Amino acid sequence: MIEVAGLTKRYGEKLAVNNLTFTVRPGIVTGFLGPNGAGKSTTMRMMLGLDNPTSGEVLIDGKRYAGLRDPLTDVGALLDAKAMHGGRTARNHLLCLAQSNGLPASRVDEVLDTVGLTAVARKRAKGFSLGMGQRLGIAGALLGDPRILMFDEPVNGLDPEGIHWIRNLMQTLAHQGRTVFVSSHLMSEMALTAEHLVVIGQGRLLADTSMAGFIRDNSRTYVRLRSPEQERLRDVLHEAGVRVAQGPDGTLEADDVEAARLGELAAGSGIVLHELSPQSASLEDAFMQLTAESVEYHAHTGRSGPADAVGGPPVAGGPGASPQRGWGEDWKKGK
Repeated sequence: MIEVAGLTKRYGEKLAVNNLTFTVRPGIVTGFLGPNGAGKSTTMRMMLGLDNPTSGEVLIDGKRYAGLRDPLTDVGALLDAKAMHGGRTARNHLLCLAQSNGLPASRVDEVLDTVGLTAVARKRAKGFSLGMGQRLGIAGALLGDPRILMFDEPVNGLDPEGIHWIRNLMQTLAHQGRTVFVSSHLMSEMALTAEHLVVIGQGRLLADTSMAGFIRDNSRTYVRLRSPEQERLRDVLHEAGVRVAQGPDGTLEADDVEAARLGELAAGSGIVLHELSPQSASLEDAFMQLTAESVEYHAHTGRSGPADAVGGPPVAGGPGASPQRGWGEDWKKGK
């Protein structure tokens, strides 16, 4: 279990993480979400003792990371898939980690097989694609057979088969009773993987809830009805105390009532239904709704000025200019 209490990190005047408190429990996959610049990576680095918090603390099974006797067997983490010596082979990279942590060499071959890199075990890491690098990083996280696993953007560079594999792997690890904490920008994938969500924005905690609860609390769920007897259907529903609103293309929309109940009311009055469909928002819709005021960097759509047409920076204050930062500054930095 990971316990985060009052975690704060300040860089000069910049408050990167602001008094975060949450718990990551074993047995489920917990997703860690937030817009770019929200403080996710900084938080994960503080969890692993790579950055020191300004205040607050993180406990791993009741201890700070620095106090763990055998950290690789307690926590496995992938924060940067490129954090390896490119001149070493995949096997030697993992072998160095194993030897420095008192793990048997046989474990190296086991995790290489688990992540599907056995065939390239003796190839140098500098020649690996982004997806292969991700697999090697995941192998390193699994090396000590840890009780707690942390992954930052683990599906980056993976093909569809690889994404399906890592999703199943994380769920399997959680079902084994391990603590699995994963950060990702792919909302559709997170919706299929995580059962619980921790959402932050501008360093502050915005939500700590179940996946279903998060979508329910931050979006609208309703039932859409379509019938050739629309006015009669409206009257029947009104008499039953069901509020309906006019939807697009001649449909009716009912909130706070189950589809089965609506179908029963229509059938009881002999009304033909051409559509009876529950409508719920996606995780992405709910996330965008909750974090709308916490996005640090905004992109703009629509037609741009002449400079944009030739690939140059927008005119300051003109179309496409960022309200958050000076575009000219970002342009010079190649961002």
